[in-house]
Amino acid sequence: MHKLLALFGALLICSSGHTSVSFASTVSPEHPIHQQSLMPITDGEAYRSSHHAFAAPVILLDVGHGGIDGGTTEAGVLEKDINLAISQKIYLLLRSKGYAVVINRLGDYALSDENRWLNSRSRHYRDLAQRKSLSEEVSTDIVVSIHANWSTRSATHGPVVLHQREGRSYLLAQSIQDSMNHLCGTHREVVWGKPFYMLNYVKQPAVIVETGFLSNPADRARISDPKEQKRIAQSIADGIIYYLSVV
Repeated sequence: MHKLLALFGALLICSSGHTSVSFASTVSPEHPIHQQSLMPITDGEAYRSSHHAFAAPVILLDVGHGGIDGGTTEAGVLEKDINLAISQKIYLLLRSKGYAVVINRLGDYALSDENRWLNSRSRHYRDLAQRKSLSEEVSTDIVVSIHANWSTRSATHGPVVLHQREGRSYLLAQSIQDSMNHLCGTHREVVWGKPFYMLNYVKQPAVIVETGFLSNPADRARISDPKEQKRIAQSIADGIIYYLSVV
């Protein structure tokens, strides 16, 4: 997180009372992401604010797992890699539409490695606390956490979106779920993510998007395919944009 906050501070120091950064029209989901800033793209007057740096809604993309934490796995496919590939595409799609987006992982590393403030032996807890802390350090409006699912039943398939026990979170989840159901030809309902740390402790409207089941061959093939990842990313971005347009 310190990498992101250093960038955040530098951007504020360099601005003269407001931020005005133009977006490069050549950015697309196919272009490499590692050279780009993590900070939201801003657009002159539309992003000026007297109470925080970005007046437009700020979207935090939480990329599940990373580094030593591979997440779930099946047939040699690691969840952490799927999460990163899809999140990068969502990030670029939203930025190309002018939305202010922050992404918390651009490579294969564990966020727990950056947590130097929490005195806990649990790497898993340090990781979760780091993710939560970022949503507080940056003026975040919504949090979208990207994951892949797994089941003991290989027939179980389809995207699943989990929400907080809160109205705006439910509406965000429903918007993304509807968009992904349309893409995948499924009829899944959103799920209250009662046991999940992120949904219990993040104060902003937050959802967890399970893009598919690695344990299902068809889902695994879909979420591993770069072209399908782009379509999945577009459906998630569409759901986010719809939510922001009506709430």
